[in-house]
Amino acid sequence: MPLPTVIVPGYLESAIAYRQLQQSLQNSGFPTVTVPLRRRDWIVTLGGRSVTPILQQLDNTVKQVLQQYNTSQINLIGHSAGGWISRIYLGEKPYLGRNDVQPSLWEAHPLVATLITLGTPHMSQERWTRWNLDFVNNNYPGAFYKNVRYVCVAGKTIFGEKRRGCWLAYSSYQLTCGKGNTWGDGITPIEAAHLEGAENIVIEGIKHSPRSPQIWYGSPEALKVWVQYLV
Repeated sequence: MPLPTVIVPGYLESAIAYRQLQQSLQNSGFPTVTVPLRRRDWIVTLGGRSVTPILQQLDNTVKQVLQQYNTSQINLIGHSAGGWISRIYLGEKPYLGRNDVQPSLWEAHPLVATLITLGTPHMSQERWTRWNLDFVNNNYPGAFYKNVRYVCVAGKTIFGEKRRGCWLAYSSYQLTCGKGNTWGDGITPIEAAHLEGAENIVIEGIKHSPRSPQIWYGSPEALKVWVQYLV
């Protein structure tokens, strides 16, 4: 039986947005649970503040899944910010967010067999995001833990340009990697979505958000590309 999988929602997203992905994975034989976040749970993290409340819910979910399935490991799927938050969760360094009183320590890498990140911005030039991402990249650069399989999935859909229909992508890419004229999924540029030492994948024609009316990372067409890494 495949290991159970935990989905970590992206920034300002709720678990509801991942219901279809969760069902698709279950239909494919992968027991799957989504961290039960609500959109309002992210409010306390705005402005670059601590993501400890999200990490706590992730940890609670992982522990419940380990017990429910009587297993010692799970797979993690982190969409967007859920990917770099998962990298904090794996780590052995105390995490002290900007508004935390006490540091938190998760040390979850022995519990995770595979981490799949979907459209995750693993870098940022934006000042509110950089504190958390600098913590991740300074302490756990690249595919840091050798006992964890890192799979980073990027989308090649929109080339950022200063013209109608491409402005949002251009601005988002520039805030993320420092240049707007590059390819990405409309929010995250390819170069930011990959990690050194990981198994890095590019899928053409997919959009960033699970709320997109078009194909996104969790759509059946994209899922068939990366679901093999959960085996």
